[in-house]
Amino acid sequence: MKSSALKANFVILLVFALLVITVSEFIGIRSIMLGTIKISFLPLVFAILITMLLGISVFRKGILKRAYSKENVSFSGKYLIFIMLPLMARYGADVAPKIQEILQVGWIFLIQELGHLGTVLIGLPVAILIGLRREAIGATLGIGREGELAYISEKYTLDSDEGRGVLSLYIIGTLFGTLFFSIIAPIMLALGFKVEALAMSSGVGSASMMTAASSALIAGMPDKADTITAYASASQLLTSFLGTYTMVFLAVPVQRFMYKLLVRGGK
Repeated sequence: MKSSALKANFVILLVFALLVITVSEFIGIRSIMLGTIKISFLPLVFAILITMLLGISVFRKGILKRAYSKENVSFSGKYLIFIMLPLMARYGADVAPKIQEILQVGWIFLIQELGHLGTVLIGLPVAILIGLRREAIGATLGIGREGELAYISEKYTLDSDEGRGVLSLYIIGTLFGTLFFSIIAPIMLALGFKVEALAMSSGVGSASMMTAASSALIAGMPDKADTITAYASASQLLTSFLGTYTMVFLAVPVQRFMYKLLVRGGK
């Protein structure tokens, strides 16, 4: 009986996810203008807002209560990483047409990987200062995207304090990071930064942030749409792969040392 109930709840989860995706895609990309700055809201943002809203206890009743069952939430968190793998194939397809142009400035892409240490060096002390403990490990290892999410889920599981930290950053990054990138990219372009440099900096390991930044740049310079997409995708691709090694061999040891130094005994 219990097994049948779990299967029924799982089916409800799949139907619920499909409905949310359909509604979000129907809404599409919505933009607002603040002066000369165009801010874009992607379907991903609407999907997260809808699921967060419906997950509030006052709405979580009946069918929704079954969709948000403990087993479904646990399953979703555990296998979240698998739905992100097709993104790698998409990035490769965007990079291929501009590969020769990208290889000419390839070493610049490598330097930006050192930026992964910034979240540890700056974010960890702040997180400890405001009262976080083990949650800070997940929250400051990176910007909480695919690489960090995979590492934390494998090492600690997403049900741990560390897992809650990285998941919180993932959600916050998707909502506020996308909005921030939609604003900052056209501002930097207006200040005179080269569009190629801004496109490179769009690839920080977050598909939503990269899309928001590159879309904002394309809106400002539509004649360079292919170049912007290729540079942003190449940067995203390298960050997703090389950033993982930077995280494991540099960020993790530095974070472990700093955590033990800032929190007595590392507990």
